[in-house]
Amino acid sequence: MSFVDNLKALPEFTGGRLVLSDAAGVEVATITNAPGTSGSFRVYAYLAEKYGSITPAAAAEGLAIYAEHTEDARAHPGKHPNIDRLFAVTLDSARLTAVIEP
Repeated sequence: MSFVDNLKALPEFTGGRLVLSDAAGVEVATITNAPGTSGSFRVYAYLAEKYGSITPAAAAEGLAIYAEHTEDARAHPGKHPNIDRLFAVTLDSARLTAVIEP
């Protein structure tokens, strides 16, 4: 399935942005719920709700949801920072907390 198809299967989430923090509580990224990033907002919000945080297992599922964009990110590091972050979580066994803010 494509990313668009996968995205349609995810629940809707409200909020203006999703803040990701590392284990020390340091903010590492913000994903806005706006054109151009609303798909990533939805993916990360879904993963955080399902797994409690962005864990390696959540990241692996996220990479599957991104579908064709995951392969593009693999071929072009830096082009898709929200996907690159999931690669890092799977490799480093990191855990990111995710909080949706208004």
